[in-house]
Amino acid sequence: MKKPVTSLLFALLCAETTSLSITPGDDASVKSAASTIAYGLMKYYTGNNTGDTPGNLPSPYYWWEAGAMFGTMIDYWYMTGDASYNAATSQAMIHQASPTRDFMPINQTRTEGNDDQGFWAMASMSAAENKYPDPPPDKPGWLELTQAVFNHYVSRWDEDNCGGGLRWQVFTFNAGYNYKNSISNGCFFNIAARLARYTGNSTYADWATAIFEWEQKAGLITKEFAVLDGIHVDHGGGGTCVNRTDTQWSYNAGIFLHGAAVMYNLTGGEVWKARTDGLVRHSLGEFARDGVIFEPACEPVRGCDYNGLSFKGYYIRWLAATIKMAPHTYEAVYPVMRKTAEAAARACSGSDASFRGVPGTACGFAWTDGGKFDGLVGVGQQMCALDAVMYTLVDGVGAAVTHDTGGTSRGNPAAGGESDDSHLPLPKAITAGDRAGAAIITIILVGIGIGGSAFMLWDEDL
Repeated sequence: MKKPVTSLLFALLCAETTSLSITPGDDASVKSAASTIAYGLMKYYTGNNTGDTPGNLPSPYYWWEAGAMFGTMIDYWYMTGDASYNAATSQAMIHQASPTRDFMPINQTRTEGNDDQGFWAMASMSAAENKYPDPPPDKPGWLELTQAVFNHYVSRWDEDNCGGGLRWQVFTFNAGYNYKNSISNGCFFNIAARLARYTGNSTYADWATAIFEWEQKAGLITKEFAVLDGIHVDHGGGGTCVNRTDTQWSYNAGIFLHGAAVMYNLTGGEVWKARTDGLVRHSLGEFARDGVIFEPACEPVRGCDYNGLSFKGYYIRWLAATIKMAPHTYEAVYPVMRKTAEAAARACSGSDASFRGVPGTACGFAWTDGGKFDGLVGVGQQMCALDAVMYTLVDGVGAAVTHDTGGTSRGNPAAGGESDDSHLPLPKAITAGDRAGAAIITIILVGIGIGGSAFMLWDEDL
């Protein structure tokens, strides 16, 4: 979207004093601020430039965060009605889904984690639930893509170690394969719950229940509904898990909260209501300070890495989604969202050489100090601020649709049938040129060896 020239000129003149402000409840002010923040966010994206790969963010950002960003942009369209970025979003989503039709693109597969794949699948699920424009008929539907990832997850469920759970990494040769973390299992749980509600298929609901209860048995969801980071498979064997990591991250809490709220919406059961309420209560106590959302594991010491700088944005996304699935949570959740949005907007008042949005509207990361710009800019910071601002529009949009309430996305319950190994890049075929080059190198090395031996023999004769 091109910002009006007059707005840009005004911003340039006022770069030192420009800041955003919103009035939650005044949709025009919220949408205006969200538009400015979204413009700055999408200026970091280069995948639609000639010669770049659609869907990828430039270094140092990882592939999963691009999936998270496009999930945000799908919701941005849904919340605001602004379709300025739909073409770039659709191009990115379709490119990264194809040709394997399961978000295991050849440029990422070798290093792909279950959580990486999951963030793209949750974006496609949002597209189905929001009735985002469908892909062309020759491309997989949004629902089909999510079902493909779900089926991959089922095939990777590891009963032999720790009695279940997904590992962090897909392939054994990647560091982290022996770690079972909450975000990977949270992705599985989240899409299982949402697929259950969208399709009405009880198999998805059964898996959602099994995943949540495994997290509890593994000690990763505590009796107080703290969601802990993960646990390691014992290298000594025996199928046990050891060395739990107790760090709490906002996105781990949020992903399970949203899924639990979906399951409550689907079942109306007291068990899921208690889980939803417990997760709301604990997470707001852990991740809100004076009514404003923050990331306690790293934010107070400015120690968040590129990943952590985006986590609280997803937490806000899932708080908003929880309100739609479990309306009784509104009174506890929305006041925090509202106060957070106002602080986040005020923090969008900076300038930085790397920022290409409207001057003076770069968004900082910390919001608990009243919303002053803290000098930290980037994709995660900009995305968090966009989430904080735009999800206050949640009252004005409908709940996620289902197949029976207007959903149009094409599905395929058998999607994702190929094995993981089939997605790995094949070794390059050896050509005649390769053989000739190898022969030349061999001759050179042999010659060096002979020459070196002759020199040593000659030296010994002196």
